[in-house]
Amino acid sequence: MTDRPRLTVLSGPSGVGKSTVVAHLRKAHPEVWLSVSATTRKPRPGERHGVHYYFVDDGEFDKLIANGELLEWAQFAGHRYGTPRRAVLERLDAGKPVLLEIDLQGARLVRDSMPEARLVFLAPPSWDELVRRLTGRGTEPPEVIERRLAVARTELAAEPEFDVTLVNTSVEDVAAELLALIR
Repeated sequence: MTDRPRLTVLSGPSGVGKSTVVAHLRKAHPEVWLSVSATTRKPRPGERHGVHYYFVDDGEFDKLIANGELLEWAQFAGHRYGTPRRAVLERLDAGKPVLLEIDLQGARLVRDSMPEARLVFLAPPSWDELVRRLTGRGTEPPEVIERRLAVARTELAAEPEFDVTLVNTSVEDVAAELLALIR
């Protein structure tokens, strides 16, 4: 057995509040290291390269895959997202816990490559609340929202594949529960 900390993976359907929960947790506990994903999508208003995501083009993403530089990668809503491998392994080797906030497809790939990882499913309190959250963003056109809702139905059915389920009824409460799992 090793004393190396465990990788914690937070996943769940689009719009469930993963980013909000992680932002709340990191505001109170900045020592929790969150891996920054690479993506081929364009930045949303306020997002910064290297802080929220590494924004790359398709050619750069293809190189990351070909060179084995991603721990996992997945396509979602017409864009690709991936977790840079080196930074995660360096933090774990240094004895620091690592949190990934990724989609279901990516969580499955992490489970395949790092079976010791703890997979945490963030569930909405209800389907109606998930729809409200997704449509309330106002950042995406209706056809993208419809695609996300269709994917969310499938993702909700995958909950039994995860080690732990947290229901996002309160950002503060679920962030505290997630922090306890990370530690």
